[in-house]
Amino acid sequence: MKDKEIDEILKQTAQAPHDVDPTLLDRVANSIGSSLRPVRPLPPVWVLTGALILICVAVALGGAARAGFYGIQRMSDLERALIFPALGILVWLAASACVKEMIPGSRHRVASGTLLGTGCLSLLVVFAALFHDYRTVEFVSAGVVCLVVGLLIATPAALLSWLLLRRGFAVNPVAAGLAGGTLAGLAGVVMLELHCANFEALHIMVWHTAVIPVSAAIGALLAWRLGSRSVSGARGGAATDQTVAPPRG
Repeated sequence: MKDKEIDEILKQTAQAPHDVDPTLLDRVANSIGSSLRPVRPLPPVWVLTGALILICVAVALGGAARAGFYGIQRMSDLERALIFPALGILVWLAASACVKEMIPGSRHRVASGTLLGTGCLSLLVVFAALFHDYRTVEFVSAGVVCLVVGLLIATPAALLSWLLLRRGFAVNPVAAGLAGGTLAGLAGVVMLELHCANFEALHIMVWHTAVIPVSAAIGALLAWRLGSRSVSGARGGAATDQTVAPPRG
């Protein structure tokens, strides 16, 4: 058999009509239609971003109000004028990143990892420029307390943010978890700057800033674990369907 003959056979096979039972088509259409439900559209991006910022600020203010505003009371005007606007910009960027990670097809101006690294570096620069007391009195014990407090504040901020964005869909769960953890960590840092009156440079640079990467790492890890379980569950369900499917004929 020649190549041309084989080509002719393949072309004829491709052009041959394949009739499908109309009853089967009706069953497929009915099964799909019965599972479809109207979906309420998400609010605009700017509304979601603003809501995340409000959550972050409200949680930080609530924690500081409970613990005391000792830090901001001790700050100079210059320190307040540099620290809180810098934190505000980072909160806005992190909130915007969170929203875009949960809306497929959104344009990402800054990647979650880049935001995390840039945010931590920016805060280190600001803190190093403002605080020059390099004593390390109770460096570890006092620092661990601030780190734990910052993470405790980050927890409700993360949960409330998730509740707000739960109707979205993260194409990259790890990146979404990283962005959410970064935003929650920033809420913890804002609270610490409002409350903590320990102005030792290394204390602020190390322990306050550390809240952000630790919170981001926890968010990314949780998102990865949840994503892995979802994939495993889907595969298990598919395998079960294949096992119990009735034989044909």
